[in-house]
Amino acid sequence: MIHQEFNFNYCNTEFYGQYWQANTTKAVVVLVHGMGEHSGRFAHVAQKLTENDFSVVAFDHFGHGKTEGKRGHNPNFDAVLESIQKTIEKAENLFPEKTIFLYGHSMGGNAVINFVLRKNHSLKGAIATSPFLKLAFEPPKIKLFVGKILQKIAPSITLGNELNPNDISRDPKAVEDYKNDVLVHDQISPNFSLTFIESGKWAIENASKLSIPMWIAHGTEDKIIDYKGSQAFVNNSKKASLKLFEGGYHELQHDLCKDELLQDVVDWLNSQL
Repeated sequence: MIHQEFNFNYCNTEFYGQYWQANTTKAVVVLVHGMGEHSGRFAHVAQKLTENDFSVVAFDHFGHGKTEGKRGHNPNFDAVLESIQKTIEKAENLFPEKTIFLYGHSMGGNAVINFVLRKNHSLKGAIATSPFLKLAFEPPKIKLFVGKILQKIAPSITLGNELNPNDISRDPKAVEDYKNDVLVHDQISPNFSLTFIESGKWAIENASKLSIPMWIAHGTEDKIIDYKGSQAFVNNSKKASLKLFEGGYHELQHDLCKDELLQDVVDWLNSQL
């Protein structure tokens, strides 16, 4: 396996990216991380994929990881989707004529789902783990009201996301690693919160437009994102399938079931080739 870093510029922002090249590449996975984290947290996912001849290309979102910008803020939703497009183009340049899949987690899962629904592409398929389609809790109405006002008058203002790190995984070490990761942050602007709540609802309502195979995984004890949102999406689509991990928390790739999840990912990718 070869690991390399790269950068690209879009929307007056220098993005950080990295890729893991398998010894033999039969297909490529473009990986999209979740809110408050960064692509480096998926190095073990990339290792599993490269061991199975899938090369991986990933990037850090606006305001995340090693990418420039105010922490937890993006210019607009379409810019987020376009940053995925730029990464796909990078993957095409690195691995010409190779089949490409998208893989997104949480907020990245929402972005991946909306990308394949809204954009023209030639992707072979997509994977979403714990996709941010429906929150597992009801935000206070006053907070949503204030957020919508701030989005209009001060869209770049950020607040704490109030995420409890203990809710990401049943594995205490994974929780501690998350807490001690200097690139992880808890900041979020209305353009990442309200916009993704709205785009999650839109995705569920428009799931019938899905034109490529999609595999979704979600834990039944996810306290951050409701697995019933994933169920609703799959119920509205003839192209999507869902596996529920009984008792699984939000970050299945860091949870007690991570080995099973990653093997399922490899098996599904192979089934599509």
